[in-house]
Amino acid sequence: MNIFITGSNGQVGFELQRQFALFGNVVAPTRHELDLTDAQAVDAYLAEHQPALILNAAAYTAVDKAESEPEQAKRLNTELPAQLAEYAAKHAITLVHYSTDYVYPGDGETPWQEDSPTAPHSVYGQTKLEGDQAVTQSGCQHLIFRTSWVYAARGSNFMKTMLRLGRERETLSIVNDQIGAPTPARLIAQATALAFTTHDSPLTTHHSLLTIHHSPLTIHIPSGIYHLAPRGETSWHGFASEIFKQAQALGEELAIQSGTVNGIPTAEFPTPAQRPLNSRMSLTKLEAALGVTLPVWQHQLALTLTEYCEE
Repeated sequence: MNIFITGSNGQVGFELQRQFALFGNVVAPTRHELDLTDAQAVDAYLAEHQPALILNAAAYTAVDKAESEPEQAKRLNTELPAQLAEYAAKHAITLVHYSTDYVYPGDGETPWQEDSPTAPHSVYGQTKLEGDQAVTQSGCQHLIFRTSWVYAARGSNFMKTMLRLGRERETLSIVNDQIGAPTPARLIAQATALAFTTHDSPLTTHHSLLTIHHSPLTIHIPSGIYHLAPRGETSWHGFASEIFKQAQALGEELAIQSGTVNGIPTAEFPTPAQRPLNSRMSLTKLEAALGVTLPVWQHQLALTLTEYCEE
């Protein structure tokens, strides 16, 4: 059984390959092997490999650049998931699609529910929302995981940027009025795998939610939209401060000093695309479906930093 993973070069795609190697034959083409912006090439790839499961981790994630490249963002964030969903519906297979908190208005302080009103304020958020809608309207069996603030030990992300700047500078100013939950790509992949896993095996993998799988590639939770993030909340300033604290405890040599990470409001750091101030998301639906309590973000950061330092 072939498992088709898009976005294999990305943080989530890489972790999905590691998790789903136990489930079947993973086909995860690089961007040089398959141009996802070419709809005909995608159709040909699907026809050739006939996947039994599609995990769509590809996306146009350059939030600011999307404001000036709306057509490119629309192809990857809206048209590609619609194309994959059409294939999944026609062949009666499951599509897992990854989305974002940017689909919500981003105001207030109350955590968003999966059925909260959507009102994105950026091209990125709007195209991701349209992709979600295409998947849900396709009729295919699907899971849409909306997540936030994704990072990993590999790739380009906030954690790695902070570590680089922390080695170079003694002070930094970081936005402190955007609130959310930093989500490691590893956790996203683990929770995805758990949705396909029966819970009657005594065998588990080390540092993983994943139970060894012996059943077909069918989801064991209801089809629909779920929020996927760690428990807890912080600001980008709080996230940066915790990165420096934990990295120093692991022996990383940093120029940044405790107390020299300054908090600033979003208004002092203007960007082409509007960022949500409230990225809090309720995790109740996913925790109930999977029968787990998701871990806190600080613990997940510790695991990711340890992986990064050991590489």
